[in-house]
Amino acid sequence: MRATFHLKTLAVAVAALSVASVASAAGLDRSGQDITAFLQDGTYAESVYTYIDADVSGKDSSGNKIDDIAESYDFFRYGVKTDINDTFSIGILYDEPFGAAADYSGNNNFVDQNPLSPRNGEGTNVEVRTESITGILGAKLGENKNLQVYGGPVAQRVKADVKLRGTAYIAANGYTTHISPDQDYGWIAGMAYSKPEIALKAALTYRSEIEHSAKAAESYPVVDSGAIPDPIVSALGLSSTRSDSIDITTPESVNFDFQTGINPTTLATAKVRWVPWSDFAIVPSLYNDVSKVATQDDKGLALVSYDKDQWQVELGLAKRLAPKFAVSGTVGWDSGAGNPVTSLGPIEGYYSVGLGGKYDITENWAVSAGGKYLRFGDADGQIPTKQVVSKFEDNDGFALGVKLSYQAK
Repeated sequence: MRATFHLKTLAVAVAALSVASVASAAGLDRSGQDITAFLQDGTYAESVYTYIDADVSGKDSSGNKIDDIAESYDFFRYGVKTDINDTFSIGILYDEPFGAAADYSGNNNFVDQNPLSPRNGEGTNVEVRTESITGILGAKLGENKNLQVYGGPVAQRVKADVKLRGTAYIAANGYTTHISPDQDYGWIAGMAYSKPEIALKAALTYRSEIEHSAKAAESYPVVDSGAIPDPIVSALGLSSTRSDSIDITTPESVNFDFQTGINPTTLATAKVRWVPWSDFAIVPSLYNDVSKVATQDDKGLALVSYDKDQWQVELGLAKRLAPKFAVSGTVGWDSGAGNPVTSLGPIEGYYSVGLGGKYDITENWAVSAGGKYLRFGDADGQIPTKQVVSKFEDNDGFALGVKLSYQAK
């Protein structure tokens, strides 16, 4: 017969895992949209800080060196939940789920090298930021309250800036768009099963896509340069600038979280995440209209899009070494979102290894810290026309995280 594990002896090990969130994952994925704070027992609160630094360098199609384009970035995650009674629980979570930060510099085809250009010396740059607040209500079912269903609303804010510079982008050299902040709403739903005597918890969580309609200010110098024949410009009603709305739909996702006790002081965990990035696109209207000239169709091109969906898997072990101290280790894999991939984020997934630790300061308060090393997959960078214009190889990065948590059962 399998041993019964007292949860108190495993409490330290549980939260030692996954302090450092995902980094440079497929598409625009950043935080992994973790909801495990809501699945903790009793009253629980956490504040998590993550710092990510990656080295993404390569060569353009002319053989010029491209120095590290990945800007370091950081973000926070917060979560709090409490039990109303032995059936109902409520919680609220904050995270920054999607984003991008890339900046080209140096002497390569992604930097404007034309001495007569007002943008001389400017490099290609992209920054995308999102913020989400999720409210969750859960209900425990069954005689032993082993099954829980949960769901609630999600408020999400998104903004972005993109600059395309250099001969790699051909006629799009000099294109700029600023997408103003927009807030819209979606929802979350899931179910969880627990078996406390063996520290088993399993949860399946679905997040809906969220449709944004934001204001976009675009500048496309080629329209006034004479490179596009006047009859076409006139027929399409094009000018070099445009302020218009843009529809951006952040993707739906499915997360599976699992843990079980192996012995009274050791936990095994697994996380699986799926995001359909093949359905995602950023399509500014002026950029799309100008691209119709090149494609000679009525569809045109997206500024950013992906060919494949993302799969992410992480396996871990946590071991309590002392009454107040535990360590953990993880290995992970991210499939990427296709290759070739956009030159604004030229990574084809990664493999990762991580280490973490947690120390109980008091009976209720604890601090955790951890880090992950990521080995990125080689990728070919392409522009929206699908032309490969760069190659990125032998790149890596790291993520560091620290968490302060409170729990009262």
